[in-house]
Amino acid sequence: MAQVSPLTAKLLIAMPGMGDPRFARSVVFLCAHSADGAMGLIVNKPAADVNFPALLDQLSIPHGRGARDIRVHFGGPVEHGRGFVLHSADYRSAHGTMAVDGGTSLSATLDVLERLAEGRGPERALFALGYSGWGPGQLEAEIAQNGWLVADAQDDILFDDQDASKWTRALAILGIDPVSLSASSGRA
Repeated sequence: MAQVSPLTAKLLIAMPGMGDPRFARSVVFLCAHSADGAMGLIVNKPAADVNFPALLDQLSIPHGRGARDIRVHFGGPVEHGRGFVLHSADYRSAHGTMAVDGGTSLSATLDVLERLAEGRGPERALFALGYSGWGPGQLEAEIAQNGWLVADAQDDILFDDQDASKWTRALAILGIDPVSLSASSGRA
């Protein structure tokens, strides 16, 4: 049986000095982490020009008044044309769902979108276009260089629609006030 990395299912919280502007004030849910690299979804950056009904129309998925109102997020800079549904573990796709931990799963198939368009599917869900990815050792190096803080994930931070406060709330899990953070880091 494969051992789960201690970083899988954790939140990565971007430090103020994050060099990549795409990740400024980002909260990333780490879906997978191993010696081969890491994959996660930014959970606090709504996509500016895309909404869920328009996305369903683009994919020719019928929807009506019962369709779930799912916010579309920028999941990261890798494969922006590919969609991922991060969701509660109460739903499992017949075509492939990856269990991230006991309460959270990830699906990247059309059937989960079809269920959501019907008003069914997982109880809680977040749709992301693209993902955040790191090669072998890259994420560990970024953490060691003070690019990211690591915190336990909480469902409200993953799934609620209060995106503007997710970064601050994620820091609060660690007992950190954002005002106390510095954009520069030091070494002793």
